[in-house]
Amino acid sequence: MARARNGKSGMAATMSMSDIAEGFIKHTEQTFGAAHPTREKVKSARRIVVKVGTAVVTRGKDQRLALGRLGALVEQLEALVRSGRQMILVSSGAVSVGRQKLRQSQVLNSSPLEMQISGPATVCSRAAAAAGQSGLMALYDSLFGLMDCQAAQILVTSNDFADADFRKNLSATTEDLLSMNVVPVFNENDAISSRTAAEVGAASPFRDNDGLAALLAVELQADLLVLLTDVDGLYTGPPTAESSLMIETYCPAVHDELVKIGVNSKGGRGGMTAKMQAAWMAAQQGVTTVIANGKASDSLLQLVSGQAVGTLFDLEESRYMQERMEAEAQDQDPEAPQQPPNSSRELAIKARDASRTLQGLSSEARGNLLHQIADTIESSQEVILQENEKDCQEAKGKISEQLMQRLKLKPEKIKQLGAGLRSIAAQDEPVGKTLSRMEIAEGLELEKVTAPIGVLLIIFEARPDALPQIAALAIRSGNGLLLKGGKEAARSNACLHKIITDCIAKEQPEVGKDVISLITTREDVDNLLKLDDVIDLVIPRGSNALVTHIQQNTKIAVLGHADGICHIYIDPDCDIDMACKICIDSKIDYPAACNAVEKILVHEALAKDGRLFQLQTALRDANIAIYGGERSSKYLSLPKAPSPRHEYGTAALTLELVESMDGAIDHLHANGSGHTECIVTENKDTAEEFLRRVDAACVNHNSSTRFSDGFRYGLGAEVGISTARIHARGPVGVEGLLTTRFLLRGHGQTVEKDAHIQYTHKPLPLRSEDKAPVAAVAGMELSNGSQDGADRERPISNGQR
Repeated sequence: MARARNGKSGMAATMSMSDIAEGFIKHTEQTFGAAHPTREKVKSARRIVVKVGTAVVTRGKDQRLALGRLGALVEQLEALVRSGRQMILVSSGAVSVGRQKLRQSQVLNSSPLEMQISGPATVCSRAAAAAGQSGLMALYDSLFGLMDCQAAQILVTSNDFADADFRKNLSATTEDLLSMNVVPVFNENDAISSRTAAEVGAASPFRDNDGLAALLAVELQADLLVLLTDVDGLYTGPPTAESSLMIETYCPAVHDELVKIGVNSKGGRGGMTAKMQAAWMAAQQGVTTVIANGKASDSLLQLVSGQAVGTLFDLEESRYMQERMEAEAQDQDPEAPQQPPNSSRELAIKARDASRTLQGLSSEARGNLLHQIADTIESSQEVILQENEKDCQEAKGKISEQLMQRLKLKPEKIKQLGAGLRSIAAQDEPVGKTLSRMEIAEGLELEKVTAPIGVLLIIFEARPDALPQIAALAIRSGNGLLLKGGKEAARSNACLHKIITDCIAKEQPEVGKDVISLITTREDVDNLLKLDDVIDLVIPRGSNALVTHIQQNTKIAVLGHADGICHIYIDPDCDIDMACKICIDSKIDYPAACNAVEKILVHEALAKDGRLFQLQTALRDANIAIYGGERSSKYLSLPKAPSPRHEYGTAALTLELVESMDGAIDHLHANGSGHTECIVTENKDTAEEFLRRVDAACVNHNSSTRFSDGFRYGLGAEVGISTARIHARGPVGVEGLLTTRFLLRGHGQTVEKDAHIQYTHKPLPLRSEDKAPVAAVAGMELSNGSQDGADRERPISNGQR
């Protein structure tokens, strides 16, 4: 919402406002991740009204000022002012502060006997406001002053807005303050307000500070209104109720009948009803509004950076949601039961319940189910390819040729899909496998067995053949599954998901379709990321920004990696022909893969004997662009790399010189992502030392980094590659989707403070049925007919994020 402003910022003498804003956007994207698609208006807002409620500025128990929280709020406001925003603050809390001051004064000026007889005095709101306004503003003055920023208080009453001259002067004063980068701090002057409770309503401009903030946002032509409270946003019911769902984007046609508001604020006049009404009033006047949690760390910065924080009120987004709902309703069977919107929690709960039933099936039953899914996919080839062709046609011209090849399904790929699912079905039973046995005491035996993790949320790229393979891994391991595929493959994914869930419902009706759900919007994903009580693991596969966004916006364990920065170190004792071959394959086989090499570290001895020149020539002959590191850019006159830690994702890499293997290891530890590191050398001792010392998920000797892949490691398939150190590391197959549990079998033993039990802790041998190895998996290669490395596609990831 672009509007002309009076005055110009004096913030920076050497940088333009656009430079400052661009720097802020870049910084917030690095910190919080890319903006949510529905929050572009929020991200681009320049003039912002922030209302902070009593529940945020005061402590819950005694209603005293929450000094740390106010300090954090002022820090965020100052950062936004420095970024070129014009910030306006509407602050509650004066009445609460005044009550504390006046009650304290009463205690100091009364004898113990007087206090015992009369008890605490009742403090009227007007007196409390008069006493509290000066104290609250003095605190803001001090906090802003510490940040080299200034604030100015403006007190208003409801009656003032009936005066046209007042409104004109209000606007002029605010413009003057903003032009000097001063933060206006508004509050209703409750000390002299003549409005009574009976006058609150349609005839009154506002009833509380939420209404005042909305009125000011419209009056002062703000781009954004932020209402900070003590909950994450607007819920369909009390926020603490398990059945309540948080609303990401408010639409009256969708949510009005669903929302059940709880009790009002304890410290102030407002409540969620007042906030919802104020937010929607502002939105209808063209001011985008967000209700968010002011107690959360950096919530204001996250919100303004475009993150899906809080509940959005926006007229255009609301209309879009209503149109989408009406379009979906037309496509549905009118007699079919209507599903409520934002049912993310229900999806996760149903997936957990269904997974427990799935775990109870025999290994043979789960294997037969996978065979049936494979048969149905093959027999449904025509309809799958038809839906896929629609996706491809819609994506044409919008995505790269490389992405189009991953999106495109072909008959031979469908055939290989079926073969791959059957090979997963042929694996030995992974669930309930005994890992160890121990006699705790005589007649008391402890057994450690494998068990499913529970409910998995897997977000993957626009590659439809990934969906049935991820589903197969989940079924084999007994896990519930929530899937979110790339939007480019929406029709293909929906078709494959229907085939799979229809098979489950037919073959194992007690498990049902709910064990695998397909998520269709990013908004649904953001809802799911809040459900740490019902989702056990998130596996994101996509861009760096996506993975970073998920890692920073969920309490759920995240398995995966944000970067794929892999190195190859070429030792003086290398076979240079082998080194050239490995380096070229590690980049050219699939430049965009996360296991593609991004930097080659060359021992400086190779620069002296001519072998480095041979390597450079080979790389250039393979059409690989070469950039220089700190040393090589000077020594070899190479264009300088963008940074020491850069992931190209194209046929380009960095070449850097090192003095020794110790220097190479230090360099890759400092600048790598812990994914895959490689050494090329004929010296076995050097190689073994490298393998032992390098801290990465995958460490190679004389082999391409592209081998770091679930299929190539013999895992059958993978749901992703993890650079984490907890639970699973490297390519993650069926075993990575399992955890453990303990089974204790006794004969009536009790602890009784260990007085009558003799612990033996004697390891027991595994029984013969416990020793069956996991069967080798074959037939998982998904080929498009070519055997060339760059054209070959593998199940699930091929080392891709």
